[in-house]
Amino acid sequence: MEPYQSTTPFGRRSLTLAHLATQVAASSRPPERVVHKWQIFRTICTARPRLGLSERALSVLNALLTFHPETALSGDDDLIVFPSNQQLALRAHGMPASTLRRHLSALVDAGLIIRRDSPNGKRYARKGRGGEIELAFGFELSPLVVRAEEFELFAAEIEADARALKLARERITICRRDIAKMIAAGVEEGVPTRRGGQGPADWQEVHAGFRAIVEGIPRSATCAELEPIAETLSQLADDIVSLLKDHIKTQNLSANESHSGRHIQSSNPDPLIELEPSLRKGGGARAEPEQQTPRMPEGSYPLGMVLQACPDIADYAKTGISNWRDFLATAAVVRPMLGISPSAWEEAQRVMGEVQAAVVVACILERSAAINSAGGYLRGLTVRAAAGEFSLGPILMAQINSKLRDQKRRA
Repeated sequence: MEPYQSTTPFGRRSLTLAHLATQVAASSRPPERVVHKWQIFRTICTARPRLGLSERALSVLNALLTFHPETALSGDDDLIVFPSNQQLALRAHGMPASTLRRHLSALVDAGLIIRRDSPNGKRYARKGRGGEIELAFGFELSPLVVRAEEFELFAAEIEADARALKLARERITICRRDIAKMIAAGVEEGVPTRRGGQGPADWQEVHAGFRAIVEGIPRSATCAELEPIAETLSQLADDIVSLLKDHIKTQNLSANESHSGRHIQSSNPDPLIELEPSLRKGGGARAEPEQQTPRMPEGSYPLGMVLQACPDIADYAKTGISNWRDFLATAAVVRPMLGISPSAWEEAQRVMGEVQAAVVVACILERSAAINSAGGYLRGLTVRAAAGEFSLGPILMAQINSKLRDQKRRA
């Protein structure tokens, strides 16, 4: 008598048409097809999002594969493994029995394995007189052979999507850096915009538009969401480059017409002194070339912590931020872009101190999309600081925690 292979699961488990379709496909697998079980497992791991499986379900599949003695899975082999729940749980790193059953059901529903249950639901194999297995009850792995090409297609699509997403993020990062530094250069050099304004007022408008785009980037974005943003930033970067090039050409023409030679920029490397005359020693007196690096007041926070809370300010630094002097110089560049008036800035420095006022500006930059008036916001914080009601620590910690939560969501 020919052995009869079970089709329906034991006990209360139901049979669905999807389960039956998987069994039909497995029964028609080509005998010449061979797949490497660990290669197909890695492919399934990559295709996991398309299959709707969890990482723990894949760990159960990994454990099932270890019970098949051969590395190759071929279409003409008997691909049924029959471990007990106890042995299977051990190879799944001690997974509880209830969790194991749930993930086995998920693998069956996803069409990766087939249940071949015995009359009493136990898993075992019946051997013939020669010792070979005649009939086995357990989990059949043949869908891995039948659907190998489908899994490879899923994996290729996911890898392509991941690459496109990575390229879009890289493009956005480069555009953000370029735009921020070009805006800073335009403000420092007093480059007029095409609307004819002189520097700060119009550059504030450009910077506000730039920050609005940046703040509109979703926390967990898809490639379809990021590509239009990348295109918008690229166009903005091209417009600013064109604006700066036109200014350079105008300067060169003016220099040639007046026979005054090349335009020579100030050799003073200290952008903080150039942009903030109020910070010079002795009012309008020229600053000494050698100045001590500013230090945070006692009881304040390290530079690394500030940059972790406010990373966007680094986009505006000429050569990066490695010390407090670089930080102060960059804050001086950002301050006019945010529309903070010199009087509000000087008052904040007087009340809070030079460095803490710069840290507040970095915090305002980080939340610029949610702040209608950066100057008014800074004045309000200055009043609170004068009354002893303002502390920088909670602001920094709130921003650090927010960014950590964003990183976890992306992960």
